[in-house]
Amino acid sequence: MKQETLKRILSAQAAKQPIVLASNLETNEQLTLMQDQTDQPDWMLAAVGAAIRSDKSRVTEAPDGIPWFFNVFNPPLRLIIVGAVHIAQPLARMGLEAGYDVSVVDPRESFASPERFPNVALISEWPDEALQNLELDARTAVVTLTHDPKLDDPALHVALKSAAFYIGALGSKKTQAARQQRLTDAGFADAEIARICGPVGLNIGAKSPAEIAISILAEVTQALRQEHS
Repeated sequence: MKQETLKRILSAQAAKQPIVLASNLETNEQLTLMQDQTDQPDWMLAAVGAAIRSDKSRVTEAPDGIPWFFNVFNPPLRLIIVGAVHIAQPLARMGLEAGYDVSVVDPRESFASPERFPNVALISEWPDEALQNLELDARTAVVTLTHDPKLDDPALHVALKSAAFYIGALGSKKTQAARQQRLTDAGFADAEIARICGPVGLNIGAKSPAEIAISILAEVTQALRQEHS
């Protein structure tokens, strides 16, 4: 591997950006490719996207029959939950099982206690301060659950300005409409607000906190793994 290639990979990892090392298995030519790159053939960009989405390196055959190895270097997955409410407990547990580094943000320390959230990083700062310090990246999902605009909205302001791959907010359609209006009043464009999945979670008829957590993690997984048009 050329020194310049190694530097690009290390730089991307330091910036928490997914990067793929593509190697021609016949000529040993190597390319470093990012997710949003557009200056390569469609088949190669598709292979890069598939490797990043699946977290799995792979061999893909080019249209001319030459095999290429796509070695993916993905930053860790993170799930940031704002609000240490009942739904957050099963969601945090399931997030850990799914391979996420899970953090729960809530300034109300009586809610965010180690007894209620074992093995989870608890942050008692206000959500906007906490999310700014966490430096949200393209491998981060953010879910707000407090139902309180004083806590959820500041978190959404930070998340919408980040590269987070998923942003979800708990609440009914009426709550979501009121939230959208507040964000519009705060200066966010419609396209930015449309990034919020709200009401959060897939529509599977969930009722209990655990079922709602399942619907949320399923939607996060869908956003992470499925190709977007």
